[in-house]
Amino acid sequence: MTTAEEIDVATAYAMVRSGDVVVDVRLPEEYASGHVAGAVNIPLRELPARIGELPHGQIVTVCSLGNRSLRGAQTLARLGRTAFSLRGGTKAWEAAGLPTVAGPEPVRARRRRFPWRWFSR
Repeated sequence: MTTAEEIDVATAYAMVRSGDVVVDVRLPEEYASGHVAGAVNIPLRELPARIGELPHGQIVTVCSLGNRSLRGAQTLARLGRTAFSLRGGTKAWEAAGLPTVAGPEPVRARRRRFPWRWFSR
């Protein structure tokens, strides 16, 4: 995959449920104000340098509304990863009634396991 595709909330939710990682590309203070439950935070400008922290498999990028996440997904695709951008970002995720949390990221991306208990819908 050399290009990134935008996906809707239902598709992103299904991908997350199947184990794909969510990367929030906003700045840490934006991430801490509220993010998709289980998302790891790697700011857009740091993606190329930190790509090695991400597990193998597909990646869903997210920001507040979807603009930066599309750029992040395109960056990851250029670096050889399969990446998708959540159309509408965290705001669309919240509007769909899916879990978000506030606060800083507890651990680095490579050591993070997705908190499935948040997705018992």
